[in-house]
Amino acid sequence: MKYPTMQEVEEASRYRLCVWTRFLPSPGTSHIGQPDFQSVLDREAPINKRICERLKELGGFTPEMSKDIGWEE
Repeated sequence: MKYPTMQEVEEASRYRLCVWTRFLPSPGTSHIGQPDFQSVLDREAPINKRICERLKELGGFTPEMSKDIGWEE
């Protein structure tokens, strides 16, 4: 899954934020051991942080959302 832009994060619904929280890899993970690791980490970390902040602002996960996106079986 591709990291969203900061603008996409700001415009995202609560549900979309939940999906990103569940399925996006940790920042920089996709480039471990590669020369551009630090630049990817520096780009993705603030986006990940903002996803978490916005999701918290909007009330976080509900049990129903968790089931809908596949967090629980």
